[in-house]
Amino acid sequence: MPKFVYDFTEGNKDLKDLLGGKGANLAEMTNLGLPVPPGFTITTDACRHYLADGSVPAGLDAEVTSHLTALESAMGRTLGDPVRRQVLHARHDGHRLEHRPVG
Repeated sequence: MPKFVYDFTEGNKDLKDLLGGKGANLAEMTNLGLPVPPGFTITTDACRHYLADGSVPAGLDAEVTSHLTALESAMGRTLGDPVRRQVLHARHDGHRLEHRPVG
């Protein structure tokens, strides 16, 4: 089964086609030791699969859940905690992919 989620520590600038520009650059900055919060990137392959099939690739949900759990552990916070809130930022870097109209 292909891998659809990469931690920032796993990627690098050479994986730009797989991780998108932002994902590859965040990974590269992480590997250089710059202060980047922990995070992960969902690959362009996952996006292509969704655009082609109209469904989330098999295994993506489990990979995202695993990475979210690791992120919560690294930050010492839990998503949905009303007292110690965990902020999660999501970005889309699909400019090289054909976009579907939404709505």
